[in-house]
Formats: sequence, C-alpha cells, structure tokens
Amino acid sequence: MAERSANATASPRARVISDITISADGYSAGHNQTEERPFGEDGGDGTGARLHAWMFDRPDENRAEIEQLGAAKAFIMGRNMFGPVRGAWDGDRTWNGWWGDNPPFHAPVFVLTHHAREPQPMDGGTTFHFITDGIESALAQARAAAGDGDVLIHGGATTINQYLAAGLIEELRLHIVPLTLGAGTRLFEGVPPLNLEQVASRSATQITHLTYRVLP
Repeated sequence: MAERSANATASPRARVISDITISADGYSAGHNQTEERPFGEDGGDGTGARLHAWMFDRPDENRAEIEQLGAAKAFIMGRNMFGPVRGAWDGDRTWNGWWGDNPPFHAPVFVLTHHAREPQPMDGGTTFHFITDGIESALAQARAAAGDGDVLIHGGATTINQYLAAGLIEELRLHIVPLTLGAGTRLFEGVPPLNLEQVASRSATQITHLTYRVLP
C-alpha cells in the first residue's frame, strides 16, 4: 500500500515540448524580418497580428492553450526570436529583445547564439542566458534550471527544426491559422520524417490547436 501511495503522488516526468503558431502552409514568419516587423512579410503589417490573433484578440476562448505556454519552468529560443540583431552584440546599444522590460516567461530563457553575452536579468523573474555551444548544451542547462518542470522550445521554427531533427522533442504543439504565407521560415524544413501520435485537437475561431507526441 505504501508503495502504491508513493507512486500515485509522484510528479509526472518533465517533458521537452515545442509550441508554435504556423500558417496552414507551415510558416511561422515571412521573409525580411526587422525590428519593426518581427514577422517579416506576413501578408499584414509584419507584427504577427494575423498569425497570433487567437492569443490577443480571443484570449478567453483560447485560455487553456495560452496558460500552457506559460507553464514551463525554462524556455529555449533562437537568437532571431530574441531579436533581429545579427552578428556581434552592439556595445553601444543594449538590445534586450522584442519582449519588453517584463517578458512573459518569468523563468530562465536560454537563447541560442554564436556570440557570447552576459546573462540579462529582466523584470518579473525572466533572465536571458546566451548559449554559444549548441542546442544540446542549451537543453542540458534548461533541464537543470527547470528541475522537475517542463522545458519549452519556444521557437522560432528554425530552432524547433534543429531540436526535432536531433530527436530531442517529446511533445509538439501546433496552432494552425487558416492563412498561407507562401514563403518564409517554415516548420519541418530539413527535418527527417517523424512518427507522431495525435493526443489532442481542438478547433476555435480562426485557429486549430493540435498536440502530438513525438514517438521514437
């Protein structure tokens, strides 16, 4: 009885999850991203308003999916998702990303980059850590920071593709918007064939939420 009770109260194993919004043809952003147009040529104003209206225009309808985004205990993102600055960090301008003074993560965020930089603490408990030695190192550090919590590979698509190709993602959450971009940064580009098990799906206004388990 004691053993069964202990098992019943054990915490679920921490997962490595990716979560991304894409167009119906698989793009998470268009070409030519800039500081003013973080989603590039997306058929709108480049701010991602068309892709992410489900989050900002209809938060009550999509509350469960929005809360899932913030439930991880550590996050990983590519440098392009942190901000559009390329090359060495500009010592004359401290670029702290697209996320404002109080980013929505409230947890450690590990940013993949080729250029070293000291950690950047922000308001609300977010600290950006800049990782120069690859995706596996970033994941190891994120796991350590998350403890028994989940790690979320937050994007963009290029970063998620690297983790998918390396077989390091266990759960894939897609939010599919009924529009096409035709070009840009595309999910699954360069990723070998995957064996996916659908575990959840839900349709809402102008969005379909899908969750897959990535099988070995």
